[in-house]
Amino acid sequence: MRADIEYIRSFFEKFGFEVCERLGDYLGIQAARIRLFFIYAAFLTMGSSVIIYMILLFIKEIRFYIRKRKTSVFDL
Repeated sequence: MRADIEYIRSFFEKFGFEVCERLGDYLGIQAARIRLFFIYAAFLTMGSSVIIYMILLFIKEIRFYIRKRKTSVFDL
């Protein structure tokens, strides 16, 4: 039972695109506390925190592709 929970947790952490971790690094808060905030907010607001999470994910992915394209100083 414990192994199943750890597998599910690692799956979501691996494919969760590190939104909570990056936000935690930026704000100086542990990523686990931010994840709990999103869980509690999802229950309280009936899912609107999921929309905020998806917006943050979209912004992170766009920034990654913009930085990936700039390979030299002259690409600015």
